[in-house]
Amino acid sequence: MTLGSKARGELGPDKGPTEWMEGRHGVGPWEGPVPEDARLDPELLAEGDRRNVVDAYRYWKREAIVADIDTRRHELHIAIENFENDSNIGTVVRTANAFAVNTVHIVGKRRWNRRGAMVTDRYQHLMHHETVADLIAWSQEQGLAVVAIDNTPGCVPLETAQLPKRCLLLFGQEGPGVSAQAQENARMTCSIAQFGSTRSINAGVAAGIAMHAWIRQHADLSRAW
Repeated sequence: MTLGSKARGELGPDKGPTEWMEGRHGVGPWEGPVPEDARLDPELLAEGDRRNVVDAYRYWKREAIVADIDTRRHELHIAIENFENDSNIGTVVRTANAFAVNTVHIVGKRRWNRRGAMVTDRYQHLMHHETVADLIAWSQEQGLAVVAIDNTPGCVPLETAQLPKRCLLLFGQEGPGVSAQAQENARMTCSIAQFGSTRSINAGVAAGIAMHAWIRQHADLSRAW
């Protein structure tokens, strides 16, 4: 059974939302009888689907994709401070979407550069908080343990840390790192092992490493694409 049919059920025909090797540039118009499926978008069926989505979601309406991801989103939340218009936020959102993160929280400035998200923000839940205090208060209400990611004295190595399952990973900006207020209110701060000359890792890269650490500990890998 193909990837597409595994996720969707047998929709047939052979050509359709199952062309894994053809998916780099999307797929053309649907060939053959169109299945009776409310999730399918008539416009995409007629014109083709060139979006940045896995083949299992080819021709699906955006709302249907979001609803399907919602059935298996993880208990992991991500927050990134945005006091200086950090250009890494788009990358963080794209990676969060890949790992089916529950919600990405933007702290500080509401506006951010969406280019790096590669349109994945359409499928990822986003939430804005004016201040770190607002984020911490919301996390406490939701029963989420806040874990800051930064390389500062006294940090717990991410490589050996046991991350909480109901968790909010908090990232600072490129350069300044996680704010002092955020670290003071976090359950712990985890560092990423480095061995070269640079003082820090790109914030988008660090977020990907930390998210994957949580995935390795808590995700059901049998549900991965």
